[in-house]
Amino acid sequence: MRPFVPFFRNPHLLTIAGNFWKRDIDESRFPTRAVVYPTQPGTQILIHENRPAGEVRGEVLLHHGLEGSSRSGYMLSMAQCLLEVGYAVHRINMRSCGGTEQLTDTLYHSGLTADVRALLERFRADGRAPCFLVGFSLGGNVSLKLAGELGESARELLAGVCAVSTPIDLHACVRRLGAQENWIYEQRFVRSLRGRYLRRHLQYPDRFPLDGLEQTRTVFDFDNQFTAKAFEFGDAPNYYATQSAVRFLDGIRLPVLMVQAKDDPLIPFNIFETERVRGNPWIRLVATESGGHLGYISRRRPRFWLDLLVRDWIQELRNKGQTVTV
Repeated sequence: MRPFVPFFRNPHLLTIAGNFWKRDIDESRFPTRAVVYPTQPGTQILIHENRPAGEVRGEVLLHHGLEGSSRSGYMLSMAQCLLEVGYAVHRINMRSCGGTEQLTDTLYHSGLTADVRALLERFRADGRAPCFLVGFSLGGNVSLKLAGELGESARELLAGVCAVSTPIDLHACVRRLGAQENWIYEQRFVRSLRGRYLRRHLQYPDRFPLDGLEQTRTVFDFDNQFTAKAFEFGDAPNYYATQSAVRFLDGIRLPVLMVQAKDDPLIPFNIFETERVRGNPWIRLVATESGGHLGYISRRRPRFWLDLLVRDWIQELRNKGQTVTV
């Protein structure tokens, strides 16, 4: 594994650079196709798919983070990297994300695994294999939770799961997000979440009342008042307790790669120093000293260190079965 040499030493600069660094897919080689898949009654999700020319080596589903979309930069560069070595890539838009409010009458939440599972079951029925799932931040929590929920049966749908910069303990990460030095991140998330909820209200005013929306100042406030109630979790602490991937890690029985920076400003690293992470032989944790939150921009070229790491891990899984070294 090539060591990560960060473009910046400051984790906040890395986080910001990872968000704004220009990335794209070469549409002349790998044109994007928009496909809508039904996942549950009354719900469809939009997938942006790109396929390589020639034989397809496997199918990779990419799952974005909180208030992201299929156009998030980390999704685009990962897709380009995988397409170049022959993998078909499916960039998932979570419910109502990426301008897809018309496809569902619900919100999304950090542990909503039903849509990804429906996609994987569809792919299995279509004879597409092997399939890999890569989740970023919140998408990593969904991906790990799904692997744990499925247990032994996960191998019927997936060859491997990768999770990057993942809030496996939602409550611990929401508390960290509320730290003073993270104010700019939290306010950006809150503005986006409030805007999304307001659009839901305009479509379904009775189902999504505005009570307290203007007073929402933190992600915890939003989850406690709106997410938890929309999905009948009761309150935010119960939502976090029941939907955090950490409580499902014991059930994982397929190869998992977790990539986490120790200096991630949004995720306390001590949540990975537990027996649930370290004691499961199916889980490989790559812990880097630097990286921020999804900020793996390298000082050296090629810039996107994470993409090469994940590409090589997927290649090894495909070529050597389940014997993988990182």
